[in-house]
Amino acid sequence: MSNGDIFVGELIGTAILILFGAGVCAAVTLNKSKAQGAGWVVIAFGWGFGVLAGAYTAAPLSGGQINPAVTIGFAVEGSTKWEDVPFYILGQFAGAMIGATLCWLLYLGQFNLNAEEDKAIETLGIFSTRPEINNPVQNLITEVIATIALMLPILALVGGSKRVAGIGDAGLPVLLISLLVVGIGLSLGGPTGYAINPARDLGPRLTHALLPIPNKGTSEWSYSWIPVVGPIAGAIIGAAIYNAAF
Repeated sequence: MSNGDIFVGELIGTAILILFGAGVCAAVTLNKSKAQGAGWVVIAFGWGFGVLAGAYTAAPLSGGQINPAVTIGFAVEGSTKWEDVPFYILGQFAGAMIGATLCWLLYLGQFNLNAEEDKAIETLGIFSTRPEINNPVQNLITEVIATIALMLPILALVGGSKRVAGIGDAGLPVLLISLLVVGIGLSLGGPTGYAINPARDLGPRLTHALLPIPNKGTSEWSYSWIPVVGPIAGAIIGAAIYNAAF
């Protein structure tokens, strides 16, 4: 695959991921949404379906990694060339910002209404993660463990360098990985909102800061490094465990 294919595939796939993921958060959060109050289970499945749609869409061009941590993990494991990594990551971050913008446009009426109501809702949580207990060490460990729990099954399912270079190259594995993401959300997502993907968090966080969204709330930039560093560290550890054990 060419560098252009990698960039375009990851851009489109990650945009779809974030459109679905931020979209379900907006649907559950914002007033005058038909899904308002639907809860955490709906959010977990919405993000899982976002992985399903994004990875399948990107698969023919780039393999459908749609996550910088997964890309780095594949590079450590040996199935992705290090010289291709920048093109994956650039596409993923650009796609994440596009997906966040599309979510804002889709729910624009609800965002505007949010500003007019007495009990206005802070909107940062629609786009990015935040901890329930603000403890940087605990939060970092949570993201590391959750991403190890993502990376190891991905490598086991696709066979790492023994078989394919991306999570979307085969039909059944990407479906199972989507269900894995649902499971991570349900079981491990409570403390931090389970970023497990630097592009998923930082791209929409930047977009949220740039868009004219009323009642944004705090951007919590002091926390923003944890959803980047934690998943990358977790993916590297997961890939190292896979290389040692398999």
